[in-house]
Amino acid sequence: MDSINFERYSRNITLPEIGGIGQKRLSRSRVLIIGAGGLGAPTLFYLTASGVGEIGIVDFDTVSLSNLQRQVLYRVEDIGKLKVDSAQSRLNDLNPDTKVITYPVKLSEKNAQKIFKNYDLVLDGSDNYATRYLVNRYCVNMCKPLLFGAINQWDCENSSACYECIFPEVNNLDIETNCSDTGVLGPLVGIIGALMAAEAIKLITNAGSSLAKEIILYDSLSGEMRRYKTHRRADCKICSTS
Repeated sequence: MDSINFERYSRNITLPEIGGIGQKRLSRSRVLIIGAGGLGAPTLFYLTASGVGEIGIVDFDTVSLSNLQRQVLYRVEDIGKLKVDSAQSRLNDLNPDTKVITYPVKLSEKNAQKIFKNYDLVLDGSDNYATRYLVNRYCVNMCKPLLFGAINQWDCENSSACYECIFPEVNNLDIETNCSDTGVLGPLVGIIGALMAAEAIKLITNAGSSLAKEIILYDSLSGEMRRYKTHRRADCKICSTS
């Protein structure tokens, strides 16, 4: 690692759990982010700043004025532009070492496998159940590590367990809410987005223990953060047959 990169990433390298070897793993890693919205924005910032080698972004939405309350990647001048384009420009300015690939498409059965196959790790920051179940299914089937986060009003969650095991799809078929309907505290997405980035860095560098069998729940109104063990369901239609 040359002196320029050492200076940029010196705070990572100084950590004994990461060191030079871990930083090289980051520089060689390929991470896919589903959603460039509230959760995706801080996650993208921190992974790019930390020196992840390649980041893919899947999002077909454009920037709106209401996004600016919490989606810190964007500015007023980005309104009306594709989120992936604005994100790519901002991230390139932050760290030209990181290659940013954009996918301005709606994730579906038709393109998920083709997109996922190029990445070592998937982070799901999507805002709807259909996408979450789709992402979880393909990650399990393709043996791709998955980290997911979700937010609602004052509450949020973060885990890398099988999403179907924790939240069976049959229980959520008729439930669909988003922040435009219920509202969301702006800084909350930063908290969970940063946690997702931290967990990704830990997984890539083999530092500490992962959330593979745990889930973190945070209630910002009370300031309470809880961590629970999760268990594989024998009747899980996704991971019990993988």
